[in-house]
Amino acid sequence: MPIPIPRRLTLPNGLRLVLCPMPEAPAVGVSVHYDVGFRSEPEGRTGFAHLFEHLMFQGSESVDRLEHFRQVQAAGGAANGSTHQDYTDYYQVVPSAALERVLFLEADRMRAPKLTPENLRTQLHVVKEEIRLNVLNKPYGGFPWTVLPGLLYSTYPNAHNGYGDFSDLEQATVDECARFFDTYYAPGNAVLTITGGFDPERAADLVHRHFHDIAARHLATPVDLSEPLPAGELRGEHPDQHAPLPATAVGYRMPDARTELDAYLAHMILGSTLTGGDASRLKQRLIHRTPMVTDVSTGCGLFGALEARDPDTFLCVATHTAQTTTDRFLDVLDEELADLAARGPRAVELARAAALSTAGTHRAYDSLPARTRAMGAQELLFGRAELVGDIAERLAAVTAEDVALAAKRLRPDQRAVLTLRPASATNPRPIPTGS
Repeated sequence: MPIPIPRRLTLPNGLRLVLCPMPEAPAVGVSVHYDVGFRSEPEGRTGFAHLFEHLMFQGSESVDRLEHFRQVQAAGGAANGSTHQDYTDYYQVVPSAALERVLFLEADRMRAPKLTPENLRTQLHVVKEEIRLNVLNKPYGGFPWTVLPGLLYSTYPNAHNGYGDFSDLEQATVDECARFFDTYYAPGNAVLTITGGFDPERAADLVHRHFHDIAARHLATPVDLSEPLPAGELRGEHPDQHAPLPATAVGYRMPDARTELDAYLAHMILGSTLTGGDASRLKQRLIHRTPMVTDVSTGCGLFGALEARDPDTFLCVATHTAQTTTDRFLDVLDEELADLAARGPRAVELARAAALSTAGTHRAYDSLPARTRAMGAQELLFGRAELVGDIAERLAAVTAEDVALAAKRLRPDQRAVLTLRPASATNPRPIPTGS
């Protein structure tokens, strides 16, 4: 389905509105992206942004606890939220007739969420259980996104674990939550995106009706994310008492997608050349010809491509047997990167990688919720919601020379290499679960 060029409006209180009508769609997607994520958290409060995301579903000025979910589901829709490095988003898809109901719900919690000791206590336990389930008690849990940044980066915003430490989370207070809301959840710090089957003039009127009286507030100074490239290769180890096999994660810094978008996209094609499908270079060498790993993958961004501001991370992750050391894996990776840097991909490789990348992009943005969320994120991060409709074409235009330059940028002396040691290779010890 072609994606129209979005329309933009800004309310007097600073709320930015992105409208992308598609009259043939029977439903609407609505998302609100706030310019706050893991990298905005104060020191000593790791995981606070994610905890606060949970609190935003615990009721608001005119809506009872969890009523937001119930009203959306009663209308035949679905809703959720997520926390990323540089933004937190709240999103829902409903039949077109329910658009005003969703706008009322989003405006109500932007105006005044219920930040109470009971809600904070309840959601603290929910978040801690989520961390136990997804990280502490799960093989390869949180690997590498919770631990590799602490090796590749040196500043607190970039390096700390965004899921959070229990001791930090347990010290959160209602007053801190109120200050966090006042600082980051102002209308001028948000992008409201509406896509799908709706009339843009009516939608703009509804947005004005429900959001215009939310007071503008002073916006926080953006967090300084800048830091120099590593001065040499960085090595580290991560113990995992639940993992059956070792693993290695390699992280490199990427070009800034805001100022070097085509170079960033060339890294996406490079990733497909290395690990996209069974015919890719690393899967051929490491799995099919001489089995050295059980799985190998690459990716742009800790949570996906174009999901964060600069600095962003190019990842290569392999799970392997104990006989395959990290250095053996790195030797193969470096050989393939050096060959691509010197000669670029072959024509058939480039065509295959471009096809995989463009098809993956089309699939990623095919659903209404995914498209809505991507447009809101890319508007917030880069001021370019229209990228959702442009990326596939731009990926198809990446040349062999562009891929060679991308490979050349992935230098061994500017990377982080994190080795996961499984239970069989470590001294078993209790995993901290907090109180």
